[in-house]
Amino acid sequence: MKPLLAAIERPLQYYRQWDFLIFTVLTLLSVVNGQSTVFYLLYFFWWNELIRLVVDRLCYKRNKNAVYEITRNSRFFESLFLMGIYWVFLVVIFGFIAAADSPDAVIIANMQVLMFHNWFFNANLVFILLQRWYQHKRQQPLRVYFEAFNPNTILLHISIIIGAALMFFVVRNYPETFTPENRWGSALIILPFLLLRLLMQKLTASDNVIQKQNNN
Repeated sequence: MKPLLAAIERPLQYYRQWDFLIFTVLTLLSVVNGQSTVFYLLYFFWWNELIRLVVDRLCYKRNKNAVYEITRNSRFFESLFLMGIYWVFLVVIFGFIAAADSPDAVIIANMQVLMFHNWFFNANLVFILLQRWYQHKRQQPLRVYFEAFNPNTILLHISIIIGAALMFFVVRNYPETFTPENRWGSALIILPFLLLRLLMQKLTASDNVIQKQNNN
């Protein structure tokens, strides 16, 4: 009970827990309402990294506690270009080609996500945007990366590999089981991505170290 009260009273210090909770709740609601697909989850991870990249670029200079991880490849526009390539790959391969032999409900669900007609997906994105902006506004200690390969893009790569395995070896072999209308099939599909979200918490846990150092 005490950890829960602490998270409510000090949300910034427990933003990872809130991040995972909101993502889990909204994703489960999309499952219950028959609106979750592999593309939904992969596209969410893509948007998660794009939002972080853009908000950090706009706000990190005004956050005196932000730690800019400089490398020779830390070029913002190169990272944006790479994200554009990812977008084309995700939309063409996972949004359409991989779903071509799936029931019509999968294609419809993918199009709703792509056109921002899935309100659970939209709410997830709005939460991520507001959370990252608020962290900078409140001078929250954060590690800022602009390089093409960082903990978040590593997670995106892993999600694409898992998504491809699920689409081509599971979903396409059992199309009637893994459809948006089948709640249990959709629930099984999201489990690996929930674990990936937990992995993200671990990969970005170094922000806590920054905060403790600043407090000392």
